Amino acid sequence: MAKLKHTKKTYVDWYRLMLLIRRFEEKSAQMYGQNKIRGFCHLYIGQEAVVAGMVSAKKDGDKVITAYRDHGHALAMGIPANEVMAELFGRIDGCSKGKGGSMHMFSKDHNFFGGHGIVGGQIPLGAGIALAEQYKGTDNVCFCYMGDGAVRQGALHETFNMAMVWNLPVVFICENNNYAMGTSVERTTNVTDIYKMASSYEMNAEQVDGMSCEAVHESMKRTADLARKGGGPTFVELKTYRYRGHSMSDPAKYRTKDELEEYRKVDPIEVVKSTIIKSKFLSEKELEEIEESVEAEVQTSVEFADNSPFPSPDEIYKDVYETDYPFIIE
Repeated sequence: MAKLKHTKKTYVDWYRLMLLIRRFEEKSAQMYGQNKIRGFCHLYIGQEAVVAGMVSAKKDGDKVITAYRDHGHALAMGIPANEVMAELFGRIDGCSKGKGGSMHMFSKDHNFFGGHGIVGGQIPLGAGIALAEQYKGTDNVCFCYMGDGAVRQGALHETFNMAMVWNLPVVFICENNNYAMGTSVERTTNVTDIYKMASSYEMNAEQVDGMSCEAVHESMKRTADLARKGGGPTFVELKTYRYRGHSMSDPAKYRTKDELEEYRKVDPIEVVKSTIIKSKFLSEKELEEIEESVEAEVQTSVEFADNSPFPSPDEIYKDVYETDYPFIIE
C-alpha cells in the first residue's frame, strides 16, 4: 500500500474517537427509545470523520462552535462522555448543567461554544469568537460548523461579508450531508457545489471528502494555518452523510436504501480500521480491546447520567447574563 502521511498514533486516535462517537450515539438512540432522553435529538452517525480530522489538526486554544447536531463535536473536544450523556438526560452533572439538552452542549473549559438550536445562528457567533481572538492578538482560530440547510440563511451572507472585511481568523465548515432535514440540496439551490458560494466574497474555499479523516485533517490544517498567518477566512464544504434521519422522529423515507448502502461502503470508521490492520499498527485483539474500552465508557456514562440528580428549581436563575456571568472569554 502507498506510504501513509500520518502516524500510527493519529490513526489509532481517529479510530477510538470515531468509535466512541458512534457507540455513544447508538446508545443515545436506545436511551431515547426508553424515554431517558426527551425532546429533540440529532445523531451524528456517519459523520464522525468530520470532527476526527479537525481535532487532529487544531491546536490548543482554537475554538469550535456548531449547530444542534453537536454530541460528536462535544466528545471530540474532550468533554467527558459522562457529562455529555448527563446533559442528554437533563441532569445537573451535564456539561450545561442539564439545562441545554441535546442541542445546547457547551464547555468553556474545552473551548466548545455550542450547540445552537437556531439554524445558522452560530455562524455570526463563530465570526465573533474569531474577532475576539484577533482583538486579543492570539493566533487562535475558530472552527465554525454549519449544515447545508444553514447556508440558506441571511446571517451567513452578512457574516461572510464582515469576516472578509475584517480578515477574521475563522474556518467556516459546511457539513454537507445532502439533506436539510428531509430536503435534498438539489431541491433548494442551483448551486449544488456549496463551497462556490464563497466566491461572491472572494473568500478562500474548497470542497473536501468529509468521509475521509485524512482529507479533513489536511484541509483543516491548511485553512487554519492560513488564518493564523493573516490569510483570512476559508469556507470548506465537507461532503459527508448521516446514516440516520435528521432527528430521532425522522424515518428518512426521502432517500433510497441503495443510496444509504453506497455511503456505508466508505464508512470512515471501517476505512480507518482497515488502514490500521493493513499497516499492522494494531492486532485484532488490540482492536477488540479498544472496542471493549469504548463500550465500557459509554455504558458508564449511562449509569453516571442515571445517578445524577435533576437540576433544582433555583437553577433557572443561574448562569444567565448578569455581572457574574461565568462564560465570558477573558
